[in-house]
Amino acid sequence: MNEHPLTNAGRRLMNRRSFIEHAGTGLAGIALASLLSDQRLLAAVARSPIRPVIRPENPLAARPPHFAPKAKRVLVIFCSGACSQLESWDWKPELARMDGKPMPGAAENFLTFQGQNGNLVRPLYEFKPRGQSGKMISDLFPHLAGLADDLCFIHSMTAKSNTHGPAENQMSTGFTLDGFPSMGSWVSYALGSEADDLPAFVAIPDPRGVPQAGVNHWSNGFLPAVFQGAAFNVKKPIYNLATPAGISASDNAAARDVLKILNDRHLEKFPGDFELSARIASYELAAKMQLSVPEVSDLSRESADTLADYGADDPDPIRSGFAKNCILARRLLERDVRCVQLFNGAYAMGEGVGNWDGHRKLKEQYDIHAPILDRPAAALIRDLKQRGLMDDTLVVWTTEFGRMPTFQKGASGRDHNPQGFTVWMAGAGVKPGFSYGATDELGHKAVEDVSTIYDLHATILHLLGLDHERLSYYHNGIERRLTDVHGQVIKGILS
Repeated sequence: MNEHPLTNAGRRLMNRRSFIEHAGTGLAGIALASLLSDQRLLAAVARSPIRPVIRPENPLAARPPHFAPKAKRVLVIFCSGACSQLESWDWKPELARMDGKPMPGAAENFLTFQGQNGNLVRPLYEFKPRGQSGKMISDLFPHLAGLADDLCFIHSMTAKSNTHGPAENQMSTGFTLDGFPSMGSWVSYALGSEADDLPAFVAIPDPRGVPQAGVNHWSNGFLPAVFQGAAFNVKKPIYNLATPAGISASDNAAARDVLKILNDRHLEKFPGDFELSARIASYELAAKMQLSVPEVSDLSRESADTLADYGADDPDPIRSGFAKNCILARRLLERDVRCVQLFNGAYAMGEGVGNWDGHRKLKEQYDIHAPILDRPAAALIRDLKQRGLMDDTLVVWTTEFGRMPTFQKGASGRDHNPQGFTVWMAGAGVKPGFSYGATDELGHKAVEDVSTIYDLHATILHLLGLDHERLSYYHNGIERRLTDVHGQVIKGILS
C-alpha cells in the first residue's frame, strides 16, 4: 500500500511530541485569555451594530429602543464657561483650612491654561447641609440646594481639553474636534420622535446668545440632516414659520394638499429616492410647526403663580428671559420632544461677563450669574416632578470642565481644570440624594471612581434604552459612535 505523501512540516505536526506541546500551549492561552478577561484587560470583541429602521417617508417616526428604557426623554442644562465645582457642589473643608497656602507638591507660580497660579483660595460661598441627605451644597444656588434629595451627583468627572470650544464639543458630541453629531442628534437618530408636530431635538439658547462652540452643540454632523436640532427660544422663535400676508389659511392648506399629491406621484416613479422623501418629511413637519411652535412658545397660557415661581415676571430681562426658556423647556418635554438642551451662559459678551468663565473676578461675576440660573432651574425640576414627568424624564446638569483650587496670579478668579469637576442628574433611573466619585481633598483631581464624558454619554444612552456600543453610523469607512471606542455605563448611580 502506498503511503500518503506528507511534507516534513506535516510530519512534525503529526508526531506525539508536537501534539502534546501544542495542546499545552493552547490550554495556557485559554487560561491567559480568561484571566485577562476577568481583569478587563482583554480587548472587547466588537458586537454588531443595531441599525435604526428609518422609514424614508417619515424619518422621525418613533423607533423602539434596544431594551426597556428608564427614561423616554432627556433634558440637558448646560452651563457654558465652566462653572466652578468648588463654589457650588464639591465641598472641600481642607481647601478652606489651607486658604492662602501654596498648593502642596506644586512648583512656585506653577502654570495652568492662562499662566501662573497663586496660592490656594477657600470656597467663596458658604456650604451647608441640605435636605434629609445632609448633602453639603453652597449658598451660590440656594434654590437648587433645596432639591438636594432629588439630585444624583457625579463628583469625579474629567474632560480631555482645558479649552472651552473643544471641551464644549466633547461634552455635547463626544469629540473635541468639529464635525461630529451632537448627543441629541444621536438620540433622535436612534429613537425618532413621539411628537408628531415638533422636532425630536430642540436646543434653547441663553437670552444672551450661544455658547462658544455654537451650533456644534446641536449639529447633526455626518448624520442625515433631518436629525439636526432645532434652535429657538422665547426671545427668538423659529424664523419664517408665519404664513405670508395675503395668503389665507384655506389657500395655504390647499397649496400643501396639491404639493403632497405631486410629491406622492414623484415617489411612485422613484421609490428609492430617500433624499426626496426625507425632504418632504421635513417640509411637512415645518408646516405642522407653523401651528405647534407658536402654541408651545405662548407663555400667556401659564398661570400667574407659575410665572412667578419660575421668575418669569422678574424686571431684569436676562433673568426673566432664562426663566421663560425654562418654561419653554417644560412645555416641550410634556409634548414628548425627545431631547431638550437648555443653555445658560453665552460668549458674545466676553470672558466671564455673560458666562461662568470666572478668571478675574469670580465672585463678582457669579453673584450675577447664579440668580439667573438658580431659581428658574429649580422651578423647572419641581414643575416636572409635580406633573409626574420626572418618572420618565432624565435631567442632566453639566458644564465643560471645572476650575482650579488656586487663584490665578494677580487675579481674583480660578483657571480651567479638566481633571475633576461635578455633573449631576435627576429623574428617571438614577439614585436620588446620592453622591458618586470624589476629587482629592483640595478639589483638584478626580481620585475616586474617576469618570469620563464617554461614561456620561454611555449612561445617558443606557437610561434611554440604548447600548452605546451598538448605536453607530457608518461614515467614511468607520463605524462611528457617540462614545468613540470608549465608555462604560456608570452603574453605581443607577436606581
